[in-house]
Amino acid sequence: MTSRTEFRIAIAAACAALWSVATPVAGQGYPTKPVRMVVPFAPGGNTDIIGRVFAPKLGEYLGQQVIVDNRGGAGGVIGTEMAARAAPDGYTLLMVSAGHTINPAMIKKLPYDSVKDFAPISVIADVPTALVVHPALPAKNVKEFLAIARARPGELFYSTAGRGTVGHLAAELLNSVAKIKLTGVHYKGSGPSMVDLVAGHVQLQFPSMPAAVQYTRIGRLRMIGQTGEKRSSAAPDIPTLQEAGLKGFVVSSGFAMFAPAGTPRPVIDRVHAALVKALNDPGVKDNLFKQGAEIVASTPEQHDKFNRAEIAKWIKVVKEAGIEAD
Repeated sequence: MTSRTEFRIAIAAACAALWSVATPVAGQGYPTKPVRMVVPFAPGGNTDIIGRVFAPKLGEYLGQQVIVDNRGGAGGVIGTEMAARAAPDGYTLLMVSAGHTINPAMIKKLPYDSVKDFAPISVIADVPTALVVHPALPAKNVKEFLAIARARPGELFYSTAGRGTVGHLAAELLNSVAKIKLTGVHYKGSGPSMVDLVAGHVQLQFPSMPAAVQYTRIGRLRMIGQTGEKRSSAAPDIPTLQEAGLKGFVVSSGFAMFAPAGTPRPVIDRVHAALVKALNDPGVKDNLFKQGAEIVASTPEQHDKFNRAEIAKWIKVVKEAGIEAD
């Protein structure tokens, strides 16, 4: 029995040694063919646009073409599931937005686990969200707005691009943090929701910074706050909601990249290194800035922490708001 046990231990040690040698070699040889980057949305949306900005340079630094593969449907679930089920070899990557961290709160039975089925690579960029109000509402800043909201519970209406979107949950987070009651009006898309806000049919919205700036510059809307950790370069004079006294109020669009769970760490590191180089390319940086995006380029560990924290945050917001998951 002793000799058999010793033999098994020796075999296990040999296998471990081979694995430790083989894994770095695999990482060093990767990639040897084009890499697919799944975007779980139709072409033309923010996730697709931002992904296509850096994909060519990412491919250049990897030494292989990065092909954007749009697989839209079900709020990003269809493409995300496909990526989760792909071989964990680095040849399928996934580009997501905030929907990845919101969906666990809004969808009862996801066909994948938003944490366990993915290997984090990086939070790529963030497009800040703004708090804008119609000029007819006599609020010049967040403090004045909250005073009006508290005096008129349920009477102020916010528009959204749809149920479960960033704008929807940002407003519900404000309800929770500020102890107010805003009423949501959900549209089919950001365009109609913005049209009705500009027309004065609703009083406020949490749109992306690029969508807000064009209307605030001509006086059709008033921007009174923004939801990032720090002020956006697109609106440096507008305070964050944290600066306005709402501690912990941060809403991120969370454009990020994953690989399927089980992808070897050397491959993750190879993609991450190439991605950081791509995001720091002057042409890419300028293009992303024009899209209103703030480059993040986090580490895989930072991305993992962010992903878990955001999922927990939105689950809490949805539960406190009494929103029924689909």
